[in-house]
Parts: sequence; structure tokens; C-alpha cells
Amino acid sequence: MANVCWPYFDPEYENLSTRINPPRVSVDNTSCSDSTLVKVDSMNKPGILLEVVQVLTDLDLIITKAYISSDGGWFMDVFHVTDQQGKKITDNKTINYIEKALGPKSQEEVTTWADKRVGVHSVGGHTAIELIGKDRPGLLSEISAVLANLHFNVVAAEVWTHNRRIACVLYVNDDTTSRAVADPTRLSIMEDQLKNILRGCENDEAGRTSFSMGFTHVDRRLHQMLFADRDYEGGIVATEVDCPPSLKPKITVERCEDKGYSVVTVRCKDRAKLMFDIVCTLTDMQYVVFHATISSDGPHASQEYYIRHMDGCVLDTEGEKERVIKCLEAAIRRRVSEVSKLSTLLFPAGAGLSLELCAKDRVGLLSEVTRILRENGLSVSRAGVMTIGEQATNVFYVRDASGNPVDTKIIEALRKEIGHTMMLNVKKTPASSREPEARGWAKTSFFFGNLLERFLA
Repeated sequence: MANVCWPYFDPEYENLSTRINPPRVSVDNTSCSDSTLVKVDSMNKPGILLEVVQVLTDLDLIITKAYISSDGGWFMDVFHVTDQQGKKITDNKTINYIEKALGPKSQEEVTTWADKRVGVHSVGGHTAIELIGKDRPGLLSEISAVLANLHFNVVAAEVWTHNRRIACVLYVNDDTTSRAVADPTRLSIMEDQLKNILRGCENDEAGRTSFSMGFTHVDRRLHQMLFADRDYEGGIVATEVDCPPSLKPKITVERCEDKGYSVVTVRCKDRAKLMFDIVCTLTDMQYVVFHATISSDGPHASQEYYIRHMDGCVLDTEGEKERVIKCLEAAIRRRVSEVSKLSTLLFPAGAGLSLELCAKDRVGLLSEVTRILRENGLSVSRAGVMTIGEQATNVFYVRDASGNPVDTKIIEALRKEIGHTMMLNVKKTPASSREPEARGWAKTSFFFGNLLERFLA
């Protein structure tokens, strides 16, 4: 019998175009007087815009303007960026990282410090837990108490709340071995107890706990969790309904007949990571951005996206348009804690507060802190927890049970109760999250995700 010779296919064939035309990245500090220009030219591929925006926002860079064009097989973007103080990017380490992260890379270079992982059973000696459920006062305190009682130590966490829903990602390890927990029986017990807490009252729907495998950017995963939980539907928090119309996002979806696009226009108060949240949501909804224009005018942002669904269709029905508008509104609101978007605006006599605590790490620290907050009538609307070495840094956005500004007497009581064991920094939430903060731990106040990325490095 004659031997059959099958044609040979190079496994790298799919990457041939990229190898022939590798991405070109330039960081230009001469063309613009007030910002650094980051230019990216490369072969087009699904999700490339989100990848670029993610790298820039994870470096805490502010995107003041952007011009996106990816029609056809080529992707050409120009981003005007500054640091948190509104200055150009002059740090060579940051510039080199941008060029390396967005430029040509081998398969061995896929994992970088800006890749934040979530939903992984074991990450760098820690177990990752995803929780999603109905929010209520004291819930974070109850979650941390369960973990402490089961001898799990929380080394990092990120918590978002929106529209009475809570989503959080926690990284825990064994409190004696400081290693990831792999015992299925122990994990099952923890999962059952956390589900009971998330279930709350008998009539409440059950929450969800996950140890699923996978690698995802933390902020994107939180968006995905709340999106899957349909937090964009249903009633809005009572105080949010009274928010002045001028402060609500204005989102429209129109048809560009001559080019065959749907045009999504977003106008709202500007803030850090706004573009990432919008692009992330459009990508997860299976829409492709072909062109976009981003600009900031003082405290306000204007963003315009020319999109089609991945199957090439535009948004034809009113139902599709309404769903996109609701999902984008939810994405914009999720990251901005209720305390900053409500208390500061609706109660001008008192600003929203963030509590930043720094202490030597110990087992049960998070449980102790959240218990004290709960006992003082404070509700946590957003939180970030980070442990590096023996130092733990916790950041909490808080409000009272009614959503009102926190009374100064409560703050003084907190200082007396915990001031002897840890550093407490109380800060008013700025009117705009793009305003640079004066000193101290400014970064940790608004960029919890970047703490996690360094922890996972």
C-alpha cells in the first residue's frame, strides 16, 4: 500500500501576518504641548482596542483624547495621555513598558505584570474566589468573618456594588501555611457558608460562589459578573433616582446609513478608566469598534463609537438600542462608588468619604475592620484590600445606612477605636475622580486594580 503524504501546515501560519507586519508603537513627547501621544499601528484582530486601552489605564494614565480607526485589516490608534497630575509621561520605565506591552511579543512574553487574573483556583500560592449576590449593610463584614472562622486569610480583594448587587473577587490562603487551599472538602464548606450569607433572608435569591478556572483582567471580570447578573435591569437605588439630570450619563444610539455603522455617543462626567469601562462593555456584548473619537472638555467627556455586531449587523431594533444604553449606563456607574456619586452631589454639606487603613498584616484583620465599620453604622459601597509582605492596605468607600454623609462623630469614634493598632487616613471624595489628590495614598483611593496587579506579579 502506498504511503499517503498529508500536506504540512505550519502551526505558526495564523501568526504569519503579525510576524510580517509586527505592531509599531511610538511614544511621542514632542508633537503635543500638554500630553504624550501613544501611537499604535498593527494588524487588526478581535479585542485589540480593549487590550491597548487596558494597558494604558492599568498604568494609571489618563486618556484625554483618542482617535481610533480599525476598518479593514489594519488598526491605527492615537492616544493623548497624561499622568495623574496632568503631566506628560517622561518616566523611561513606563515608556519602555508601553512599547514592550503593545509592541511585538513572543509567546513567552504573553504574561506581564499588567495581566490581572481572576476566577483561577490557584494563583501564585493563593486561592481566588468570586462572589456575586444581593447587597445589604454589613455583608462584607459577614463574608470576611466566615473566612476568618474557617482559617482563610484574605490577602487581596476587590469589591464593587451597583444597583443593590455586589460582586467581589477575593484572594485567600491558609492562615497557617500561607499557601493556596486545594482541599475540596474545605473549599466546599466555605462555599456553602458563603452561599448562605449571600442568600440572606429566606425570600432572597441565592448568591453565587465560584472557583472556576480561567484568566481574566480583574476589572473586566467584575464587569462581566455584574453584567451576567443583569444589574442593568430592575429598579435603581432610591437616592440615585434623585440625581440631578445634568450629572447622569447621556447615551444615544443612532444609525450611520452611508457607512453601515451604529453610532454610540456617550456624554458624561469625566473620570479615570471611563474609556476602559465603555470599551470593555461593548466588547463583552460582542460589538466591534471600527472607529472612535474620545475627548475631554474640562470635567466632561464626549466619546463616539462606530460599531457593528460581530456578525456584521448594526443595531436595528429599539430593544437592541435600549439594551446597549442600559448596559453602558451600568458600566459607567459601577466603578464610581455610591458614596462619591451620591453623597457628594446630593448632600453638599458633607462630602463622600474614603477610609484608608494601613497596618501590619494579621489573620482576621479584614474581619475586624469590617466588623468595626458595621458596628458604627457604616455601609461599604466599594473596597480594595491589598497585602504586600507584612503590610496590609485597606481602602473603603463608606456611607451610613441611609446613604447620607458620614457624621464626623462617627469618624472620631473610629479613630479612637482603631487608631492605636493601625494608621487611618480619612479623605473626602473629590468632585471629580480625575482631580489629582494632594498627598499620601492617592493612588490606592481610586485604583484598587493596580494593587492587585502588583500583588499577582
